[in-house]
Amino acid sequence: MMRGNERFIAGTPQHPRQDVDRRHQLAERQTPRAALFGCSDSRLAAEIIFDKGLGDLFVVRNAGQVISESVVGSLEYAVSVLGVKLIVVLGHDACGAVQAAVDSVDPSVASLPPHIANLIDKIVPSVRRVSQESDGPIDPSVVGRYHLEDTVAELLETSELISEAIAEGRLAIVGANYRLSEGRATPDLVVGNI
Repeated sequence: MMRGNERFIAGTPQHPRQDVDRRHQLAERQTPRAALFGCSDSRLAAEIIFDKGLGDLFVVRNAGQVISESVVGSLEYAVSVLGVKLIVVLGHDACGAVQAAVDSVDPSVASLPPHIANLIDKIVPSVRRVSQESDGPIDPSVVGRYHLEDTVAELLETSELISEAIAEGRLAIVGANYRLSEGRATPDLVVGNI
């Protein structure tokens, strides 16, 4: 994935496995090499930023890469049924969900609609952590890094199947942050053996 990201950064993507033949090969069965759980932000389409093709990645996305039952179930499916050996949890800078969480702790800011508020509630602990560590304004990029760590930790706490796969050496999780202006995905934490 890192080689594909380097091609994307350099502007020399290969656009592999995106033709009619590949589409026909995948019509009956998928065998992705990795699962990616990331933010639904339109600026970071996984197959594009990692220069991957059809069937290469099993992608799960929601605003702010927030753990939910459907996310855990999807990732467990990727591990147990599809046999992926790597889960990448991808955060990014300038995340709207992270900014909404930062704004939500300000009493002067209007309340969010209920479904958005429920979504960002899992990001608010990272906001509070940054607020306690700093006397200045809350830095959304630091909140995003803490939220990425919390997301990986919650995935491990929530899924016995994923935790066991890591303990048995069949799976690794990489938490990475994507820089929008650079196009670079930088690994920030690794759980398990890659």
